[in-house]
Amino acid sequence: MKKNVTFKNRIIDVAADLYLPTGFDENKKYAAIVVVHPGSSCKEQTAAIYAGKLAEQGFVTLAVNASYQGESGGEPRDIEDPATRVEDIRCAVDFLTTLPYVDEERIGGLGICAGGGYIVNAAMTERRIKAVGTSVGANIGRVNNEGPAEEVIKVLEMIGRQRTAEARGAEPLIVPWVAAESKDAEDIDLREAYEYYLTPRGQHPNSTNKLRFISMASVIAFDAFHMVDKLLTQPLQIIVGAKGGVFKSFQDGKELYKRAASKEKDLLVFENASHYDLYDNPEYVNPAVEKLTGFYRKYLG
Repeated sequence: MKKNVTFKNRIIDVAADLYLPTGFDENKKYAAIVVVHPGSSCKEQTAAIYAGKLAEQGFVTLAVNASYQGESGGEPRDIEDPATRVEDIRCAVDFLTTLPYVDEERIGGLGICAGGGYIVNAAMTERRIKAVGTSVGANIGRVNNEGPAEEVIKVLEMIGRQRTAEARGAEPLIVPWVAAESKDAEDIDLREAYEYYLTPRGQHPNSTNKLRFISMASVIAFDAFHMVDKLLTQPLQIIVGAKGGVFKSFQDGKELYKRAASKEKDLLVFENASHYDLYDNPEYVNPAVEKLTGFYRKYLG
């Protein structure tokens, strides 16, 4: 059973889909999991797949839509702001603690792609999250700030000029998350991003493929894994595919596993899976959910 809900991130109404377990009994107490979608995505895409499947396994799950995007509120639209994304997660935990059938001592988090980086970053300081899972989790800052420093600086200077133009009345510059030319890209991540987001495979009207260019400054400067070696102590389950491309979630997963302070941590690698296979391909998503189910049952009860 799924319910559309909203909660507040300061003055923003955050939209989320609340999934209730099969045979739900409002008089019982359940473990709950916040599910965080990738960058460019929305709660109805891969987050919905994971949230729905985990609810079938007995968890209350909450697929959260990023502020400024999809069905969530916030102006201006099409912003990707890491600090707000992390605060969305904290506020999602706030919301779960108000539900009488959620055990506030048994709340976990799961993030896919950039959502994996965001859930890791949030969990370091949001100690109400007792167990952390990632599926092809990626550090969105690293994805966007790799390369020669001078090239990154050029992008930041372009952002500065665009902010000046918009402050003086120019139209906002909106760029695509996934470029049209990615359809025929040699890189598997770029090619499958097009296939997932811009074809019937995974496209959804709430995932608009629009990004306000000036918001990239905060993305470039963000490090999802900053201080994981000190503050990420919760049990950690990392799931990746070894067939990697430019997003490098496989490398991020290995780095996170190596650096995290968690005493209980595990890295599951699907050798023949790509990044996007773990979005919606049952051959890999189903065993990933099976692994996550055992993980959350062990550490959330």
